[in-house]
Amino acid sequence: MDTNKKTREYISAFADGEQPDADLELALAALRETDGQQAWDLYHRIGDALRSEPGHAELSPNFAARLADRLAAEPTPLRRTAARPATPAEELAAIAPSVVAGADSLNGAKLGGQAVAPHEAPVPEVNPPVVKRL
Repeated sequence: MDTNKKTREYISAFADGEQPDADLELALAALRETDGQQAWDLYHRIGDALRSEPGHAELSPNFAARLADRLAAEPTPLRRTAARPATPAEELAAIAPSVVAGADSLNGAKLGGQAVAPHEAPVPEVNPPVVKRL
C-alpha cells in the first residue's frame, strides 16, 4: 500500500468535505505532518485556480515571452497540397460500391433463386459442388 498516496487521498477528501467520519482522525493526523501540510496547501491553490476567473492566474515572470520563443522554435507543419477536383464520373465511381451494397440490403439479395431479407442469413446449398482432385 502506498502510504503517501493514501495520505493525499485523505487530505483531498477532507479539503473537499467528503471525508467519512471514520477516516477523519487519519486525515487530521496527516495534516500534522509537513508532507500533509504541503498537500493541503497545494490542493487549495489548485482549487483557487480552478475557481478563479479566466486570465487572472498568476504566471511566472516572462512566461508569455518564453512561451512565444518555444512556439517560434517549433517546426512549421507541412501544408497538404490541394487535391484536384474530382470529375462527376470519379465521384460516382467512388460511391458506387456503397450504393450497390445499400440497394442489396434494402431490396433483399437474390441467392439461389430465393429472396433473403437483410436480417436473415443465406441458406446453404443442399447439394454443394463436388471438386475432383487430380
